[in-house]
Amino acid sequence: MPGVLLQDAPFQTITVKELHPTFGAEVIGADFQNMKDEQFNEIKAAMAKYGVLVFRSTNMTDDEHVSFSNRIGELDNTRRYMTGGRKPRYAHYELFDAGNVDENGAPIDPGAPRSHYNKGNAIFHVDSSFNPRRASWSMLKANKLPPPGMGGETEFADSRTAWDELDEGLKKRLEDGDFVGAHTLLHSRKVASPAFFKDLDPTSQPMTRHKLVQIHEPSGRQNLYVGAHCHHLESEAGISDEESAEILSRLTAHITQPKYVLSVGWENEGDLVAWDNTCVQHRATGGSFEGKHVRDMRRTTVHDDSPTAWGMNRGQEARGFNLQSVISGTKV
Repeated sequence: MPGVLLQDAPFQTITVKELHPTFGAEVIGADFQNMKDEQFNEIKAAMAKYGVLVFRSTNMTDDEHVSFSNRIGELDNTRRYMTGGRKPRYAHYELFDAGNVDENGAPIDPGAPRSHYNKGNAIFHVDSSFNPRRASWSMLKANKLPPPGMGGETEFADSRTAWDELDEGLKKRLEDGDFVGAHTLLHSRKVASPAFFKDLDPTSQPMTRHKLVQIHEPSGRQNLYVGAHCHHLESEAGISDEESAEILSRLTAHITQPKYVLSVGWENEGDLVAWDNTCVQHRATGGSFEGKHVRDMRRTTVHDDSPTAWGMNRGQEARGFNLQSVISGTKV
């Protein structure tokens, strides 16, 4: 999706209902079963502007979910995670399991190891920042939802507007420092469940590096690319561990202020929420359904193809892991 994709003319094939003063929109009229190029291009333009798009009751099958996602760009897949004889949950390797369903089709026990691992999804992050080639769009579809009123909303944070309104002193420090974020999945997991992962050392594995401040190409706007996977900051001019931690703490508190956050509720099986990881952060909120009701959510993840997609990681391979190895703190 190279170049600025914003559209000046009014949309002709879709209706857009804005959900927040600065980002996020519900799209009405998308035909996922027979989408013409004009509508497809309007959806891309809407994403460039809003960063988060909500589509209600799409009636998408898994095949259609993967097919539409492939139209956006090259997809990540689960093959590298299929270690130790593991099998994919679905017919498509491109579908990531983002739900709470165990191998027997029951809701995962909140005390189970996988539940501790999934706690990392509840802090604001961007998908795949820990991969050498980061993600652009994520597309999450509800296949089965718990009863209404039991939680499970997904929250998003507008990191472009957060940059625009950042304190000028800190903004200058970030620009002058030309900082690079070092990202690892292990960091967010340990932060989210420190007692369970007490023996896990996030520095035991290679980290990926992406610029902290960069242009969001589809909109041409400046953005803060950071989140829970970011372990520390680096700079050619040098930065202490203390300053790195202070800056990351300040940025997290700033970006996740209520004025920059949009909460999206899941209303119907077949709802699809898509977002651009290169301009928003997101998190799962959990709820009283956990351990009681199945919440079957399936996600596709599109590889970024912008000039900054690879960060400082070109030529590196994305690495899988064995969950038990992560839990035990051994090398993966």
